[in-house]
Amino acid sequence: MMNLNSFSFLRKKVLVGFVLALAYLGSIASAQAQLELVPLGTLPPPTGPVQAARTKALTLPFFDDFSTSPLRPDASLWEPGSGVYINNTLTTTHPSINIATFDGLNAQGTPYNLGSELAQGDTDTLTSQPINLGGLTAADSVYLSFYWQARGLGELPDGADTFRLEFLNQAGTWITVWRQGGAEFDSLFQQTFVPIREAAYLHANFRFRFRSYGRQSGSFDTWHLDYLYLNKGRSAQDRFIKDVAVRQPLSPLFRRYTALPLKQYRLQPQAEMADSVRTDINNLFNTFNFTSFSFSIQNAQTGQVLQRYEDPLSVFIGAGETQSKAARVGPLNVPAGTSSLRLKYTFDLLTTDDQNPSLPTVNLRRNDTISAYTELSDYYAYDDGSAEYGVRMNQRLGRTLVRFIGNEPDTLGGVRMALVPFRTDLTGQNVTIQVYSNANGHPDRVLHQQSVPIRYGTRRNEFIDYPFTQGVAVTDTFYVGWLQIGEGALVVGFDRNSTLGTSQLFTNLSQEWVGNTELQGAVMIRPYVGGRASEVVTGPEPTLPLEVQVYPNPSDGYLRWDNDQIRQIDVYSLKGTLLRNLRTTPGIREAYLDNLPAGMYLLRLSDGRRTVTQKWVLVK
Repeated sequence: MMNLNSFSFLRKKVLVGFVLALAYLGSIASAQAQLELVPLGTLPPPTGPVQAARTKALTLPFFDDFSTSPLRPDASLWEPGSGVYINNTLTTTHPSINIATFDGLNAQGTPYNLGSELAQGDTDTLTSQPINLGGLTAADSVYLSFYWQARGLGELPDGADTFRLEFLNQAGTWITVWRQGGAEFDSLFQQTFVPIREAAYLHANFRFRFRSYGRQSGSFDTWHLDYLYLNKGRSAQDRFIKDVAVRQPLSPLFRRYTALPLKQYRLQPQAEMADSVRTDINNLFNTFNFTSFSFSIQNAQTGQVLQRYEDPLSVFIGAGETQSKAARVGPLNVPAGTSSLRLKYTFDLLTTDDQNPSLPTVNLRRNDTISAYTELSDYYAYDDGSAEYGVRMNQRLGRTLVRFIGNEPDTLGGVRMALVPFRTDLTGQNVTIQVYSNANGHPDRVLHQQSVPIRYGTRRNEFIDYPFTQGVAVTDTFYVGWLQIGEGALVVGFDRNSTLGTSQLFTNLSQEWVGNTELQGAVMIRPYVGGRASEVVTGPEPTLPLEVQVYPNPSDGYLRWDNDQIRQIDVYSLKGTLLRNLRTTPGIREAYLDNLPAGMYLLRLSDGRRTVTQKWVLVK
């Protein structure tokens, strides 16, 4: 299924399961339009001031579940610059909200080794601040416990890759006390206990650190860490903490999209709202408990509460049980004159976790609240704003489109795309963005296409804005995507947590559009409305494939074609750069292409409604 020649450097068995081929069944039987999932290639730089090293050691207990740390570890507990990524999307079975993810990217967001795609070595390191264990002995029974998992929704470590825990002894030497190899995947997090008995570790400047070893050229070989607890008076059977925590990201507020234009929402507010917003909670204690919850939707700009739901009952949750929760939602009352609305919706679990005698210094209500943001603005989205992988078309001339369905005709002003670097920096190379009309639930004719330079964001999950040169009028159903022309494949962020876009993805290598049935998730592409249309589109009309041949081929510069209806010919290099744009005259079926060097080119021929791409060789 996977183009192994172009992707052989990975040597990762797990990708066999992630590579999803969508076969083209047209006139060329051997051709395949393929989409590949590939690891991400960037991480955001640190934001805000970096906290200086502590001058006073921490005291027991040490606890962190990363629930209070967006993107980066809490600098009061961990040394800055670790490179780990704090998130709540790369696993599904973690103990509580947020995890720390280890991979092959450093703290500046670049691979540890830019010179070699196959380089192996130490990658992320998460080091605790100093902890005072002075005066303790083995009789104090000091244990460190933590939960860990390999892969999750990331990339599976190989057998030679490792995740290890090290202790700093009194002589200042790091000693490995626990290690785990790769190549084995378990969908559940594993809890591990490590005793601290040796006198060499029971000193006033004790530290511990987690380190990953694997491929240093990107976000490969992912490990995940959560819910660390270090204290005295423990044992290997001390597996439970009186804590009920929220866990899974909140489901979308809307039924079809994660965000949509406000004017489209106003037409059918009841139909656009989801019936409920869902998450789950996890009882980490070995006895039952009772919980209730509240849910609210706020105007994020003003703080005004637009809706509120109170769970009327205190619900039983069993020991170690994971329980789904749902809050009912209804249509929003958007004041007249509002042009956009940023919404914050919050699930707040009501527990007594702050009354925990075993952790008197830690308020475990910290992991009882989870929020999400969405917008009623100018764009459509199927993704939640976070990319777990990237998706690319690995076949030249392959087209990738995402379908969007509005409530009335509109005008597109452009598209925003979360572009992801992978293997090669494509900055400055061109990609062709396309907008298609609809016929019978499939893409029909090109409404707009535009060559744009590839650019990457400066932070993780940043969207690049590509405004259209003119407004593009669309009906209630349209398609937006890109044409893969050059050797370097454009990689777009892929949200594996969202299923809203799964059935909206289409690919094509020539004339046959194939709907996605394998790739579970959403391509991070967001068309936005606005601009002034150059024409009015009132409805789709079925069309036959454009039939045209160019000749001679090879040619010394003269170009002829056998269809009187051709109105435009675009000449591209094999890297996707637009070199010529020819407007043809009715009845004229030839042109001369001068000032082009000898070589192979791609010709994109259009009659104004349909397009076809052919290879053309120029000899001199």
